[in-house]
Formats: sequence, C-alpha cells, structure tokens
Amino acid sequence: MRRRIALLPLLAAALATALGLAGKTAIAAEERPWEEIVDAANGQTVYWNAWGGDERINAYIAWVGERVWDDYGVMLRHVKLADTADAVSRVLAERAAGKTEDGSIDLIWINGENFATMKDNTLLYGPFTEALPNFQLVDFEEKPSTLVDFTVPTEGLEAPWGMAKLNFIYDSARVAETPGSIPALLDWARANPGRFTYPTPPDFLGSTFLKQVLIELAPDPAFLQQAVVDDSQVEQVAQPLWEFLDALHPHLWRGGQTFPASGPAQRQLLDDGEVDITLSFYPSEASSAIANGLLPETARTFVLDRGTIGNTHFVAIPFNASAAEGAMVVANFLMGAEAQAEKQNPEVWGDDTVLAMAKLEPAERRRFEELPAGVATLAPEALGPTLLEPHPSWMVRIEAEWQRRYAR
Repeated sequence: MRRRIALLPLLAAALATALGLAGKTAIAAEERPWEEIVDAANGQTVYWNAWGGDERINAYIAWVGERVWDDYGVMLRHVKLADTADAVSRVLAERAAGKTEDGSIDLIWINGENFATMKDNTLLYGPFTEALPNFQLVDFEEKPSTLVDFTVPTEGLEAPWGMAKLNFIYDSARVAETPGSIPALLDWARANPGRFTYPTPPDFLGSTFLKQVLIELAPDPAFLQQAVVDDSQVEQVAQPLWEFLDALHPHLWRGGQTFPASGPAQRQLLDDGEVDITLSFYPSEASSAIANGLLPETARTFVLDRGTIGNTHFVAIPFNASAAEGAMVVANFLMGAEAQAEKQNPEVWGDDTVLAMAKLEPAERRRFEELPAGVATLAPEALGPTLLEPHPSWMVRIEAEWQRRYAR
C-alpha cells in the first residue's frame, strides 16, 4: 500500500497522457445560479470520502449530515477512509474504465499531493467555488493558504473548510520545560528515552512531523517551495532529515521499532502515560481532548520558537460525481458561520475557522466570540509563525524513502 501511494502521481500522469488530458486542470466552470443548484441537490445522496480515524471528527461530520438533510434535503453518507489516496485511486480507476458519469464519490476531504494529482490529471469538477455564497466569507487576505494548497493554486477546484497548524501537546505534570526547536527535541528525547514518538507516515500527522524537521534543518527552506526536478535534489536536501531521525529513533517510544498508526493512537499514549509529548494539527485539540475525557487535566500545548507548519484543508468534487449539486451544497454549508463555529468549538473538534470575522454579520461573529477558549489552548499571538508546506512532490519522495528506511 505504501508503494502504491508513492507511485500514485506517476500512474496518474501516465493515465492522463493516454487519455489526452495532460495540461488541463478542470472540466468546466460552474455557472448556474445558486438557487438552481440548491433545487437540483434536493433528494440527492452525497457520498463524502473523508478520513475516519477520529471519533470527534466523525461525530462532527454526522452533525453536518443532519443539518444538510434538515435544510436542503441532501442525504450525506460518510465513507470513512484510512488514507485519502484510496479515494484518488478509485477516481483514477473509474476514469480508466471510461466511467465519466455517476461516479462512486461525490466529495473528498483533500489537500496536498492528493489534490495536486487530481488537479494535474483533470479529475476534479469545476471550478465551482465562486458559485458558493459562503466562499465570499473566507479570509483570503490573512489566510492566503485558503487559495493555495501546498504551493499549488486551488483555482476554484476545492473549497476551504478548516485551518491546521502543527503543535505539540505535553503533560505538564511530567514535563517542566519544553523544547523550542527540532535539535532541542532530540536533546529532550535523549534525556527522556521512550517518552516521545510520532505516527507512521504517510499518516498526515507523521508526514507533517517529517516536513517540520526537513524545513527547520534545510539550508534553504525556500527551495522546498519548488517542485522536485530530479531525485538527486531530494537525496541532498533531505540528508539532514535522515541523520536527525537516525539519531532520534533509538530514544523513541519502544526504541523506534514501532510507531502509532495515527494521531488519535498517539494521543492515547499520552493519556495512558506512556509518552509525555505528542503531536497535533489543531491548536485547540488539547482543550478539546480534556473536555471529552481523552487527555488529563494537566495536558498543555507548546509550539517551536521558529514556527510550525500550517495549512488549509479542503473539500473537492470528482469530475464524475453523481451528486455534484448536493456536494456543492455540503461544501457551502461547511464554510458557513454555523458550521465553522461548531467545528472551532474545542468541546466538538477545535479546528480553526477559514472565515474573516469582518465579513460576518454581528450575530454570526457572536458564535465565535462565545466559544470556550479551553484551558490548554494558546492565544493566537502565542502560536508563532506559520511555515509554508513544501511542494507536494517533496512529500511523495520523503514518505517513500521513510518507508524504505524505517518501516518494519
């Protein structure tokens, strides 16, 4: 499976060449009035392929399903994925089989290399975001990653619905001083053997940890914003990453011989007292986990001094979706103030909003102002700089090399 993920862009490129699709990035722009789209969506069933590894997120998606059914008559089915690449592979297979209509997937939770693969190979519906009323509420100015996905312009092919930023959760009852850099984390791990780990790549959180190390140790992090030209570049630029991991792994949980499968599995290790520091993509996750009884009251959050990776996550519609109108209704609802405030609530999920508060009506702003902050949530100004994601072509190669070097 890991080799399939690494080869996915190559397979997609070959398919695109065979079908004469290379160079195109979209099918056709959505130009229908919103009212017409809403009318067509009524009665449709939307199959939303989305990561299913966190029960809090699954519960939120179920809530979305209830709301879009009540308001629009759209039935939402959550198809739970272990890896988004599985959904991309399915769309690729349907294209190869000539299935250009009535596809099995209507909406995908997506970003990074999976979006780049689908965009480059004309596997996406749209552009469609300009047709969604709530898209105009997004904070494009202060949150530019809502328009650029891992350096790749979205060009209306995916709708933003959440912000992510790498942070670290620790148990303050056992950790007095937290490391402020990647080299300091190595020193901490040496002094506290077995008390840290990270999820197995290509789990998105484990891969993000690799990118954080890569960026902080790279001689020129800006170089990572460019697409890989040849593998010799990766070998040279990633050498500090492998040297760091070789030094770190003997001091990890279980001696680095095994890794947790996901972020929730790693968080459970912290709750069980097996590790003292864990990773998160949501700055409110520690507070949310405390509120839901998933972490001890002493859990707290820290970030690194020079900043941590941040990005936006999106939903996109495959080119052959059978319920494109219903998918657009769901995407629009996800960007609305009600859904965004519900998602940002640390007692629900704790995922930061993509919206600009200045664009909202007073009643909508109050939804956010009244949210509980959470005892373990850092103030926005304490989260430090946000580092840009590398180009997706770097991560495809890094994940494959990690598997080669460390997978057991």
